[in-house]
Amino acid sequence: MPVDFTAIDFETANSNAASACAVGLVRVRDGRAVARASWLIRPPAEHAEFLPFNIKIHGITPEMVEEAEDWGGQLDALRDFIGDDIAVAHNAGFDMGVIRAACAATITPTPKLRYLCSVQVSRKTYDIPSHRLPLAAEAAGFGAFAHHEALADAEACAAIVSDAARRHGAEDLPALAKTIGLRIQQLKAIPLEL
Repeated sequence: MPVDFTAIDFETANSNAASACAVGLVRVRDGRAVARASWLIRPPAEHAEFLPFNIKIHGITPEMVEEAEDWGGQLDALRDFIGDDIAVAHNAGFDMGVIRAACAATITPTPKLRYLCSVQVSRKTYDIPSHRLPLAAEAAGFGAFAHHEALADAEACAAIVSDAARRHGAEDLPALAKTIGLRIQQLKAIPLEL
C-alpha cells in the first residue's frame, strides 16, 4: 500500500511536556522507511531540570544536551523533515503535547501538523493484552529495539502504522483512519491566558 507519513517520538528531561531533550523522526513512503533523523534538544531554561527517573528511562543527561540546539533552533529542521506529511506517534497526545508546550514555553509558533495516534491504530488492529509500544511493534512484526531511544521508538511506530495499513487494505492514512473509525487530528496551539 502506498502509505506515506512521518513517525515522530520525543523524550523529555522531566514530567513537563515542554522539556523535550531528544526527537526521532522516520519518513515513510509506500509503507517503507526511507529517511531517518534524530537529534538532542536543549530544553528551555525554566524546564531544563533532568530528573533521575527520566534519565534512567532514556539515558540522556544534562551534559549531553549542553551544545544541542534549543527548541526554537531545531524547530525548522523538525518542520522541514515532516513537510506536509501526517505525523504519527505512539500515544500522540504526549508527543503533540510536547510540541505545543515547548512552543508555548519558547513563544514559538506551533506548527500546523495533522497527526494520528498509533496506540489507537494498534487497538483497532491487534488483539493483544497491551498496546504499549514494544507489544504493538511485536504484533506488527517489528523486531526487538531500544525502547525509549527516540529514533528506535519512531521506527517501531512507523512499523505499526505501515502494517496496519496493509492489514486493513488502506491506500493512505486518511483511508486507514476512516476504515478503523479514527480521525486525523489537527495540532493546535495552547490557548493564551488573558
